[in-house]
Amino acid sequence: MAGRVDGKAIIITGSGSGMGRAFAVGLAREGATIGVLDLDLSAAEAVVGEITQEGYRAVALTADVSKRDQIVDAFDAFVSEVGRLDVLFNNAGMNVPMHLLDITDENWHRVMDVNAFGVLVGIQEGARRMIPTGGGKIVNTSSIAGRQGYPSFAPYSASKFAVNGLTQAAARALAEHNITCNAFAPGVVATPLWDRLDEDLMGIGDTAAPGQAMADFSAGILRGHAAQPEELVGTALYLASSDSDYLTGQVIMIDGGMVLI
Repeated sequence: MAGRVDGKAIIITGSGSGMGRAFAVGLAREGATIGVLDLDLSAAEAVVGEITQEGYRAVALTADVSKRDQIVDAFDAFVSEVGRLDVLFNNAGMNVPMHLLDITDENWHRVMDVNAFGVLVGIQEGARRMIPTGGGKIVNTSSIAGRQGYPSFAPYSASKFAVNGLTQAAARALAEHNITCNAFAPGVVATPLWDRLDEDLMGIGDTAAPGQAMADFSAGILRGHAAQPEELVGTALYLASSDSDYLTGQVIMIDGGMVLI
């Protein structure tokens, strides 16, 4: 039986670990050819190994998403090998928490370059490869921090608010090309990003013990637990498949009930 994204060519940035890895494996199992793109090429190759071992198709790609020339090279390599690009997940992101009055110029620019400018570059370069083949889907990773600001995550929050704005702007700009653009907003997800945040938040004195950050942030989740990456795959599959053809310009909250809007 054909999968829900059977025959689709999909690039997922930041898919060497965490949510991106779960999406890559899950969508490959539904019939897609996956471009596993990560800053760490060895991590991308490891995920490709997982996928191909199961009998599915994937291509390892590497790029810093904030460097346009690297994204152009990676996207061109994928299209050259696979033949087209149908769906792009702009999923790569990073965060280094700092108290508001301690935020440095370097911290601001690095977070914004990856999380906001990287999404803009992905949207532009993805669309340029979709337009000649009749359209496609662009999916951006937002966050609960794109719905409300957090005191030690100010640049990250700003970057995710920017993702929401870019999603709406792209939906309007690309509709004439049969390209939809949506985003999803997770909350606390058990990924390497949260492992690093746990250490960083202890480092700046926001928490006192390992695991406290995730426990504190997770306390208000209506579903009762932090998400595992696999729990978000269904939303990713919906946004990548024809099921979401009439949806564009939207940010889907997938946070277990942390932020109700």
